[in-house]
Amino acid sequence: MDRLSNLKYAEGSRKNRKRVGRGEGSGHGGTAARGMNGQLSRSGAKKKRWFEGGQMPLQRRIPKFGFTNIFKVYFQVVNVGVIEKLATTKGLSDEVINIEVLKKHGLISSTKSPVKLLGNGELKTKLKIQVNAFSQTAKDKVEAAGGTIEKI
Repeated sequence: MDRLSNLKYAEGSRKNRKRVGRGEGSGHGGTAARGMNGQLSRSGAKKKRWFEGGQMPLQRRIPKFGFTNIFKVYFQVVNVGVIEKLATTKGLSDEVINIEVLKKHGLISSTKSPVKLLGNGELKTKLKIQVNAFSQTAKDKVEAAGGTIEKI
């Protein structure tokens, strides 16, 4: 039975590191297993991961394409069904549902980014909603339930 004080590593599972440059008798003296001349035989020698020996690197050989539109607006999306669930569970039918209310109840992550209401799900509660944008389906569902939707 092994005790914690008697535990040992398995035979041959751990090796000592190679000590180079410690004289000819070690078998790794002289050039210290670095070969004769060249960049990697020097002290402090290292090459960048993408370095290809002076050849034109891959990331410069391949043609570039596309661009990033710096004016693109990224909306936070909320569905009508989620708002219905929020209104019924939290009792918000008489309250105006705006960005601050959505943030308070964890439906969006930021009040700085614009919010878009989409029409996925059912809406039966009469609500007054204020968002930055909405789809036609969402507008139809809100108005069919007797509520109003307003763009801010």
